[in-house]
Parts: sequence; structure tokens; C-alpha cells
Amino acid sequence: MRTVFADTHYWLALVNPRDQWHKPAKQANLSLGPTLLVTTHEALSKFLTALSGGGPDLRRVAAETVRKIIHNPNCRVLAQSRDSFLRALDRYAARADKTYSLNDCASMNGMDAEGIKEILTNDHHFEQEGYVVLIKA
Repeated sequence: MRTVFADTHYWLALVNPRDQWHKPAKQANLSLGPTLLVTTHEALSKFLTALSGGGPDLRRVAAETVRKIIHNPNCRVLAQSRDSFLRALDRYAARADKTYSLNDCASMNGMDAEGIKEILTNDHHFEQEGYVVLIKA
């Protein structure tokens, strides 16, 4: 089974039909076939944060989405820990010439640890590190 990393961008695009990336994200998902999606607690936290100001209905949808992801047997969520935070911080500090977020660094570290090269995102930062970005305009 193919293993692909799912970034915050992917989760946001899927949940919002008005998102400019909704259709490309769905197309990328459909093209994968049987796949194990891997994400991180950090990516899901960023997803919830991004939707936090959208009102009660959107907050409910966001929380339900995260619960579905956590309980989906075709998804694995990598846990955040003190060690994962510190490793992300190290990567962040080592890339002073980049504009990667700490969450990007945590995702990249998780991808490296799991041997994952493909990511459901449109974030070019991942291409800069040699990963294959699967959501294209």
C-alpha cells in the first residue's frame, strides 16, 4: 500500500468546498488509489487553529473531521512529543535561509522518519527539501 503524508493544506482544502484548492485536493486524493495517509498532531492542530474563527458550525465540522482522521484505519497520526518538538526546532534553526514554519519542519521530520517522499500539499517548501508535492493547480 502506498504511504503519503497529508499536510494541513490538504485537510483544509478537503473540508472547505469554496477553498481554491478543494478540487485539486480531491483530484489528488482520487488519483492515489489504496493509500495510508500519515499526518501529525501538529498538522491537525494547525488545521483546527485555521478554522477556529469560522463560527460554531465550522468548529463542529473541524472537530468531527479530526476525530474521523484519528479513528480512520487508513490514517496514522504521528504524536507530538518533547523530542519531536526539539527535532523540529533544530531543523527550523538549521534552515535560517528558508521560510519554513515549525509545523513544516515537524512534518518533514515525520516524513523522513517514516520514509515518505510524497505529500498532499501545494506548499513549495516541501519541494525545496526534495519531497514530491501532489496537489497542483
